[in-house]
Amino acid sequence: MKFNKMDHICIAVKNLEKARKIWEPVLGKTEPDDAYIDEPEKINVARYMIGEVGFELMESTSPDGDVAKFIEARGEGVMLISFNVDNTREAMAELKAKGYPLIGGARPFRDGEFAFVHPKKMNGVLLEVIDDEGRKKVC
Repeated sequence: MKFNKMDHICIAVKNLEKARKIWEPVLGKTEPDDAYIDEPEKINVARYMIGEVGFELMESTSPDGDVAKFIEARGEGVMLISFNVDNTREAMAELKAKGYPLIGGARPFRDGEFAFVHPKKMNGVLLEVIDDEGRKKVC
């Protein structure tokens, strides 16, 4: 498996505006480098670039969203680590062949795709692989 780089780290938060007030002074930022709502994933995201790595604060847009469920079970904190790959579907095939359980299939994001490896296999951390096309537009 070849990872090009760490793509981003996600912090699950209850309230995005309150979290921004905590993190932005530490990050030396006054606003996110990229802010978006991902309706299918039920998240509101503030993304900050730290060098070539994204640092994301994620708030659930729905009580039944994965971020809300994570916070309910574990509290706020690191939820996801994402690695950039050349091709998400090829990475998925390789991970599956090595016995890593995937959560669903490839999901669209901007001009690329991403996929998840189940946290039960990854020491409780949700692992994401994401291809490069979606990142080129914002980073």
